[in-house]
Amino acid sequence: MLERREVISMKFVLEVAVDEGAPAQDTVRELGRILRYWGGNLGHYAMEPGDGSPVYDSEYREVGQWRIVAS
Repeated sequence: MLERREVISMKFVLEVAVDEGAPAQDTVRELGRILRYWGGNLGHYAMEPGDGSPVYDSEYREVGQWRIVAS
């Protein structure tokens, strides 16, 4: 017999403030680093609405956040 599961619609939201004065190459490198880090770290979260965490740059300054929201 097939098990019925409730479908929960949600969004992954990533917000990162970038330094407008930084060279584009530095911005791309920093965003790539953030995406790689969180892409590998998401397995530690239940990935349910309400989950989230601050996002830090390579100098450990808080530059944004990611969160799971119901949609």
